[in-house]
Amino acid sequence: MALDTQTGPLSYEAPEKDLYEVGEMPPMGYVPKKMYAWTIRKERHGEPDSAMLQEVVDVPELDSHDVLVLVMAAGVNYNGVWASLGKPISPFDGHKAPYHIAGSDASGIVWAVGDKVKRWKIGDEVVIHCNQDDGDDEECNGGDPMYSPSQRIWGYETPDGSFAQFTNVQAQQLMPRPKHLTWEEAACYTLTLATAYRMLFGHEPHDLKPGQNVLVWGASGGLGSYAIQLINTAGANAIGVISDESKRDFVMGLGAKGVLNRKDFNCWGQMPTVNTPEYAAWFKEARKFGAAIWEITGKGNNVDMVFEHPGEATFPVSTFVCKKGGMVVICAGTSGFNLTFDVRYMWMHQKRLQGSHFAHLKQAAAANKLMVERRLDPCMSEVFSWADLPDAHMKMLRNEHKPGNMSVLVQAPKTGLRTLEEVLEAGS
Repeated sequence: MALDTQTGPLSYEAPEKDLYEVGEMPPMGYVPKKMYAWTIRKERHGEPDSAMLQEVVDVPELDSHDVLVLVMAAGVNYNGVWASLGKPISPFDGHKAPYHIAGSDASGIVWAVGDKVKRWKIGDEVVIHCNQDDGDDEECNGGDPMYSPSQRIWGYETPDGSFAQFTNVQAQQLMPRPKHLTWEEAACYTLTLATAYRMLFGHEPHDLKPGQNVLVWGASGGLGSYAIQLINTAGANAIGVISDESKRDFVMGLGAKGVLNRKDFNCWGQMPTVNTPEYAAWFKEARKFGAAIWEITGKGNNVDMVFEHPGEATFPVSTFVCKKGGMVVICAGTSGFNLTFDVRYMWMHQKRLQGSHFAHLKQAAAANKLMVERRLDPCMSEVFSWADLPDAHMKMLRNEHKPGNMSVLVQAPKTGLRTLEEVLEAGS
């Protein structure tokens, strides 16, 4: 395949067609009519291996502030599981489209731009953050865009996510791709990293400060692995919680000050009714867990912050072990949504319960800059082929995935490629 060495977007020889096979490259900037995508339809809601089917669909059309991105690789996260299941809500209840393309993380190349897009041009290599908004209300102009009434998550609350050859995003969702990473590494981190960044630094006055202690649930997963690295970057101390001893070395290698195995304790799930014998047994185990934290932080030093996302299984203990005036910050409920806790310890110790949901562009860009500067590791654990995309989500649903983050190849024909030139050479 002949390549043009001129400056600007790379030029190369390729035929113009209405549909390209997955991994086949169109000419730079040429937009076909059709594309392959893994779709979910409302009548198929269920586990990912039955909900997700490959279909040929229309390439999305651009609005004036939109950008079409050729997807090189896409990240695998829990949004795809939830979209498949239709829980906690069905994506179709929001966008009303006939089919849903999941995927809220991607690396790729700007392929077409709307007529009002100024910051990006065809050929730019990018990663995508997943927050969208209409940009025309007070929160988007001087406030926090995450509080905008129009705020929505691309790939879950929009019908056109990253599990397709092309995806349509708002121009403000784009950020520069770290060039030292492979396409699949660049695709795996933005959702979880930016979410962790806002949780730790986005809720003043409880933004993380040097020397503080943070309890991190799911420390070996996508969110947890970035939380620990960000806590280290801030000069604070991470105490990671795992469920399998095989993950201890991984978490300690990320820089955790200590690691606890939750299977060594029996205080998980919804809290028993206060002042019953069952509550007394639960309280004893919760204090045992708190004492194990003290072995890391020092006797009497409860954690300043709890980094929460399991929800139902862990929330009662999280609210107990947090220090007076500290914060429990939560972004999900992967173990269930019915949260219980002993409110006496909440009001008497004046603790803060804070919900947190992804991040706005400034927070996502700050987190991405740390990745561009090589101060963080993407912690990519597994890469799946395009054909195995539903299987990757089944592993996540069953909690069978390896520590770290997962990616799936889309237009990148194999792993280990870092440039478009390498992609073209590998596909020729």
